Amino acid sequence: MLTVNAYAAPSATEPLVPTTIERRDVGPKDVLIAIRYAGICHSDIHTVRGDWGPITYPQVVGHEIVGEVVEVGSDVVKHAVGDRVGVGCMVDSCRECENCQAGMENYCLAGNTQTYASVDRDGTITQGGYSTHVVVDEDFVLKVPEAIPYEAAAPLLCAGITTYSPLAHWNAGPGKRVAVVGMGGLGHMAVKIAAATGAEVTVLSRTLDKKDDALRYGATDHFATADPATFAELRNRFDLIVNTVSAPLELDRYLSLLRLDGTMVNVGAPPEPLALHVFTLFGNRRSFAGSSIGSIAETQEMLDFCAEHGIAPEIELIRAEQINEAYERVLSSDVRYRFVIDSSTL
Repeated sequence: MLTVNAYAAPSATEPLVPTTIERRDVGPKDVLIAIRYAGICHSDIHTVRGDWGPITYPQVVGHEIVGEVVEVGSDVVKHAVGDRVGVGCMVDSCRECENCQAGMENYCLAGNTQTYASVDRDGTITQGGYSTHVVVDEDFVLKVPEAIPYEAAAPLLCAGITTYSPLAHWNAGPGKRVAVVGMGGLGHMAVKIAAATGAEVTVLSRTLDKKDDALRYGATDHFATADPATFAELRNRFDLIVNTVSAPLELDRYLSLLRLDGTMVNVGAPPEPLALHVFTLFGNRRSFAGSSIGSIAETQEMLDFCAEHGIAPEIELIRAEQINEAYERVLSSDVRYRFVIDSSTL
C-alpha cells in the first residue's frame, strides 16, 4: 500500500483538513498517477456536506484529475510511464451489463464505481483527487492532449464531459439554437463547446453580470432570467436547453422556451425534487431529460475536440490550504469559473 498526502472532509459540517490515505498496490491492469492538478466541482461540496445522502467519513473528494503516469502494471497496454493522463468521475464499472457492453459505462446498470465515496472492488471506499497519487484501472484513464494547458485540463474531466455529452447527443451544431442556463463552472464550458459546434448559443443567467464573458466565449446573446420579459421574448425559440444550475428552477418557464421537438436537459443536480406541469411538455412536443457525465470513449472524444478547437476552462489556481475558502466562494458564485488545486501544495 502507498501512503499519500490528501485533504479530507472529517464530517458533513467540518472544514476539510490535511491527512494521509492509502492507495492500493498497482495491479496488473492498474496505472499509478502522480496527480498534478485537481479541479473543485460543486459535486464535491454536495457530497461532503451530505446533500445527496449519507457518506462514509473521512472522505477525500475530487473527480477532475490530471497528472502523469509513474508506474504501470504488468498487463497495461494503453498507457506508459510519463504519459499525461486524466481521471474523471468514475474508475470502474461492472463491464458486463447491457450498457457497459455498449460502451456506456457511465450508465452501468449495476452502478459504476465513482472516483470517490463509492465502494471499490476490494470493498473499501474510493478516495478522490484531492491527493498526490491515485491508482486506477487503465481502462478508466484518459489521454490528455498536449494542446490543452496542463493546469486547465482537470475541469474537462467533469465540467467538460458533462456538458459535451448532451450537446453531442442532441446534435448541437449549425442551424441549431442552444440555450445554456447558468454561467458557472459547467455553464461556461457549455457555451464554449456549443459555440465550437457551430450552434447559435444564448446564455440564460440570473443577471447580466457575465454577459461580456458569455459573448467572448462564443455566445450570441445573453438574457437575464430575473427579468420576466426574457421568457416572453424567447418563447418557442430553442432546439436545446442545457440547464447547468444545481438549484430548483421554475421548469415550466424554461420549457416554454423550446420550439417543436425541443429538449431541455438537466446536468445540474439540485438535491431537491423538481416539479413541472405535463401540459407544458404537450405543447410543441417538448422533452425534459437528464444526462450523466459521459462514457470513457466519449470523454476521450471531448478531450480531443477541445484540443482541436483550442477550448480550455477558465480557472483560478489555488493552494491546498485554500480549499475551504474556495468552497465558500463556489457557494456564493465568486469564481470565474473553476478552482483548480495545485497538487504540489498538498
